[in-house]
Amino acid sequence: MIELYTWPTPNGHKVHIMLEETGTPYNVHPVDIGVGDQFKPDFLKISPNNKMPAMIDTDGPEGKGRPFALAESGAMLFYLASKTGHFLPQDLRQRWQVMQWTMFQMGHVGPMLGQAHHFLGYAPEKIPYAMNRYKNEANRLYMVIDRRLKESKYLACEEYTIADMATVPWLRFPERQGVEIGEYPVLKRWRDAILERPAVKRALEVLKDARRVGEMTKEQKENLFGSTQYAKR
Repeated sequence: MIELYTWPTPNGHKVHIMLEETGTPYNVHPVDIGVGDQFKPDFLKISPNNKMPAMIDTDGPEGKGRPFALAESGAMLFYLASKTGHFLPQDLRQRWQVMQWTMFQMGHVGPMLGQAHHFLGYAPEKIPYAMNRYKNEANRLYMVIDRRLKESKYLACEEYTIADMATVPWLRFPERQGVEIGEYPVLKRWRDAILERPAVKRALEVLKDARRVGEMTKEQKENLFGSTQYAKR
């Protein structure tokens, strides 16, 4: 059983998708990052970097009932793929392509689009340099993906893999990133097809009702972007 500590964000949804696609049993433990659940001592034991998602596999990688804790959504995807035998090709060339494009998401898509979200939508002051920088970078990354998908059915290879699962949740709301999705038609077709998968639809329902509605409070902003992040623990 997977004990999943998560919240309905793109990084959380990556792992929700993998669990639903593989039919892996899991229990959801909400980590409300707006109220500061990510800083609680018990959670930090699982996720030292105070980021969700994180998980405990009660059976462990050996399947012998020795619990195993793991954080970092990309590592969690590789772990679940290895354990279930799904969505990570056996062919070595394809497997390394999956590694490459999953790392592309972890190193570029997530961090850069996250910065676009912040400076375009959440920053307390409008900084034109930052807004333009991350809007331009968001569009560059969409262009990279669109170009890749002109030569490959899926992001890493000709089959659906964890690289696709890792990336699609970040592309659901391009308008928040300063992107006009119509300029990337191949990417849009790929994204929309994945979003229609039944397992993906189920995954996006996880903790859906817990999403923030309306303006964030001062406490939420402090927990997400402010000094609370930098307190000694």
